[in-house]
Amino acid sequence: MDYRLNVHALLPGSRANGPGSRFVVWLQGCARRCPGCFNPDTHPFAPRRLMDPEQLWREVEAHAPRSEGVTVSGGEPLAQAPALAEFLAIVRARSSLSIAVFTGYELTEIPALPGGRAVLAQTDLLVAGPYRQELHWGKELRGSSNQQVHFLTPRYRQQDLAELPSGEVLIGRDGSVIRTGLGGFGQLTSGG
Repeated sequence: MDYRLNVHALLPGSRANGPGSRFVVWLQGCARRCPGCFNPDTHPFAPRRLMDPEQLWREVEAHAPRSEGVTVSGGEPLAQAPALAEFLAIVRARSSLSIAVFTGYELTEIPALPGGRAVLAQTDLLVAGPYRQELHWGKELRGSSNQQVHFLTPRYRQQDLAELPSGEVLIGRDGSVIRTGLGGFGQLTSGG
């Protein structure tokens, strides 16, 4: 099948979005729209940057030698689960990069989603559950304390999350400023 992903932003070299240096993919579109969400600009489903899984892989591959893994966030990545599953299968087949996925769905809801089982089959680390502003946590990859971290493969353990920064500010070669993470940094922003 010919799937395309609606991509909000790409960020190579993040340390606040999972263990090690990560290539982060933020997908565009989220119907859940949790109050207080860090990335409200990712909610609209309007096309932003459409990329087929192979094209997205080429972006990741260019940074793969300096990356521990790929993190997919959003928006809601599982709103694009079939295309996401195709992309993750490419990552898994062509590299040793780890895969982390953030979702507003609970783990028990994901298998019923179209493409949900295929996404889970490729994922090492899953952060699942809706963000609840009144339970803001901002550490160990959980935006709120109700969210759960699921280690779906033996690649990572809880101690791998203990030293992660809760946020980061990065300046791109073009002068753009990107704030990312969960520790009170607010939304993903860029400009330049």
